[in-house]
Amino acid sequence: MKVLFDTSVLVPAIIVNHPQHSVCFPKIQSAKSRQIQGFISTHSLAETYSVITRLPVQPRISPQQAQSIVVDILQYLEGVPLVVDDYQAAIAQMATLNLPGGAIFDALIAQAALKAQVDILLTLNPNHFTRLGNAIAHIVQVPA
Repeated sequence: MKVLFDTSVLVPAIIVNHPQHSVCFPKIQSAKSRQIQGFISTHSLAETYSVITRLPVQPRISPQQAQSIVVDILQYLEGVPLVVDDYQAAIAQMATLNLPGGAIFDALIAQAALKAQVDILLTLNPNHFTRLGNAIAHIVQVPA
């Protein structure tokens, strides 16, 4: 089983006192134990760093701790880099669907899922992805 993890699942999996930790952590553990093949969009690496260094938790997560967390993530999730053609495909999909603005970042994560040919795009924000067309909508799942 090939699973691409959205940032919305990674952050709660990492942050023990996050309200969604109990449903997200086991999914990450499945990737760590190689029960599933885990993937992450390279965009989500930067997004995870950004989110965890801004969380209102005590003690705050320092940039150095966040870097260490990202390095650790790459031990069990394979990064899916996007190239110019991937960006063009995501932008074309956005234009076709008449979607403006920040939805492009979800489209890039969706493009990484398509590129890696994953079975599941795991997210806590299914509506961000199901609106991007049938190819993505069919693989979107929420951790349960």
